[in-house]
Amino acid sequence: MAETRWLDEREMAAWQGFLEATSRVSRHLEQQLKEDAGLSHPQYEILVRLSGTPDGEVRMTDLAEGLVTSKSNLTYQVGQLEKRGLVRRRSCPTDVRGVLAALTDEGRDVLRAAAPGHVAAVREALIDVLERDEIDVLARALGRVGARLRPPRQGTGSADSGGSGTSSS
Repeated sequence: MAETRWLDEREMAAWQGFLEATSRVSRHLEQQLKEDAGLSHPQYEILVRLSGTPDGEVRMTDLAEGLVTSKSNLTYQVGQLEKRGLVRRRSCPTDVRGVLAALTDEGRDVLRAAAPGHVAAVREALIDVLERDEIDVLARALGRVGARLRPPRQGTGSADSGGSGTSSS
C-alpha cells in the first residue's frame, strides 16, 4: 500500500482557501438569484444551457452531464421550471427513450432579465477581486482539475470531451 502524501502547509492553505471560496461564492450567487429572479443557481444554469443552443433544446441526459448533476436532480429542477412555464419537456423525435428540455419564450425572458444581476454578482464575488493574471491562472488551473475528473465520453476513450466545460458562472 502506498504511503499517504499528506498536504503540506502551502497545499493545505490552497485546499482550505478553495473550500471556503467555493462555498461562499456559491451561497452568494444562490442568494442573489433567489432574491432577484426567484431561481436557484441550478435552475439558472439550466436556462443558460438551453439558451446556448440554436433551437433552445437539449436532451435531458446531455443536460445532466453538462451540469454535473444527477438525472434525478435535473428532473426535479426542470420540473420546477416547467411549473413556472420557463421550460417544457417533449419526446425526442430521434430516440423514443429520449426526452428533450426546451426553453420557452417566457424562460428566455426570465433569463434575459436575470442575467445582468447575476453577472454583477459573479463579478462582485470573484472576477473583480482578482488581478487579470490571476484570472488566467485560475481558469487554467480549474480547467485542468475539471478535465482530470471529467468522465470519459462514451466512444472516445478520452477524459477530455473537447468542449470548454465552462458555464456562465
